[in-house]
Amino acid sequence: QLQLVESGGGLVQPGGSLRLSCAASGFTWTYYTIGWFRQAPGNQREGVSCISSIGGITAYADSVKGRFTISRDNDKNTVYLQMNSLKPEDTAVYYCAARGGISWYNLFEKNEYTHWGQGTQVTVSS
Repeated sequence: QLQLVESGGGLVQPGGSLRLSCAASGFTWTYYTIGWFRQAPGNQREGVSCISSIGGITAYADSVKGRFTISRDNDKNTVYLQMNSLKPEDTAVYYCAARGGISWYNLFEKNEYTHWGQGTQVTVSS
């Protein structure tokens, strides 16, 4: 059974950094695109970043472009989200998600993702 487990969230001051991890098991890495989503209280879940199943192609939401970096370690079957220059508006529960196939479209449509982790809280506050 495919499982995703997020870690690395916490409390950080504005301008600080956090590195989130998404450890995956139960699937073949090359068949899945992995995405990061976030949801703040009262808001819809929104796409943050994703990385392709093949080739390590990445995409970012405009709100995080230039500040966040997604990467993967195939040996560890883990995807990372390096978050720099954090802002209070980045405060949310961050979720790792997976979708099968190699098509590169609708990258931030949450309904395209079929498997989800439990989430990790990120709080940016002074």
